[in-house]
Amino acid sequence: MTIAYARVPEDRIAVVIGREGRTRSEIARRTGTQLTIDAEEGEVEIQGPETDPMAVLKARDIVLAIGRGFSPERAFRLLAEDCFFGVVEIKPISRQHDKAGLRRVRSRLIGTEGKARRRVEELSGASMSVYGSTVGLIGNERQLDHATRAVELLLRGSEHATVFHMLSRLRREEALEEALAPPPLPGDDPG
Repeated sequence: MTIAYARVPEDRIAVVIGREGRTRSEIARRTGTQLTIDAEEGEVEIQGPETDPMAVLKARDIVLAIGRGFSPERAFRLLAEDCFFGVVEIKPISRQHDKAGLRRVRSRLIGTEGKARRRVEELSGASMSVYGSTVGLIGNERQLDHATRAVELLLRGSEHATVFHMLSRLRREEALEEALAPPPLPGDDPG
């Protein structure tokens, strides 16, 4: 048996469990694992077969993502083989440690009515959640890299327009690389 543990903030435990336990059951069903949740302590134990330790790690990442503010639907994106979960700590990068400064920085990352967050998601392809003093990101390796760079620039005070232009440029460069890549030969493994 493979076992992993996750700690979830008190105000997010109910989301991990879901109405009538539906979210917990869905995580268990889709990953082939078993979740034991201690709601008082915020501890989640994930058990799975030794033959599939990746299932336990995927379930743990889903639980951690929900704990960092993602909806279960968005966290289930982590079930894709090439999808990962990352966390950026706000305080060390922004150097804001007081409540007012942290609130300003979080507001800057989210933007008016969530516009900045949506723009970073749209241009990077990663999903983003600002929760407490962290920014959670879900995406493939390239998407996480681009979104992390954007978040770090915003945390250091870069203008939103500058960051969005950088993300647009990176996206155009990738599209050009893909267009110029030679087509696979017949019989080549696409993955």
